[in-house]
Amino acid sequence: MRARHIAAAAAAALTLAALTAPAAVSASAPAACSENDLTLRAEPSDTSDGVIKVSVRNDSGRACTVDVAPTVTYGDLDGAAQPRPATEAGSYELAAHASAYAAVRSLAASSDSADRPEQPPTVPSLRVAASPEQSGRGFQAMTLGAPTGLPVWEPVTTPWEASAARAEQVVQDQTSGWFQA
Repeated sequence: MRARHIAAAAAAALTLAALTAPAAVSASAPAACSENDLTLRAEPSDTSDGVIKVSVRNDSGRACTVDVAPTVTYGDLDGAAQPRPATEAGSYELAAHASAYAAVRSLAASSDSADRPEQPPTVPSLRVAASPEQSGRGFQAMTLGAPTGLPVWEPVTTPWEASAARAEQVVQDQTSGWFQA
């Protein structure tokens, strides 16, 4: 009889541990960053023609997460810049008051020149968001070093990186053979 009580108590303890363990694990993972806690910036690269530097800063006092790469859209064109290298869905953790950096290139040379228009579409602005579900912040082409608009053909973005220099190196490595307008 006593062995049954011990076995029942052990089973109850294991059940309780199994029910509470996931809550304990998820409580330690940072939550998604609130859009109100983020500062987004975009500016032309000082070292690479046709590259836009993007940054996100976590202004909150706690760590939080953003998407693994920024969502960059162009004017009224459909779609967004594609992450290069290709990334799986995931998140990037930003410590309190920390920043992350990405680089964006808007114009690519197609491997088949017949696929490329003579004059790519040009847009007056782009929008950057830290996660696809956020509305992000808009930037005018003029402030990004493109007073006549941003030409767009096969745009790409890097995943978030720890430094702006690293993001620019990644976009250069990923887009060798691309052309500038």
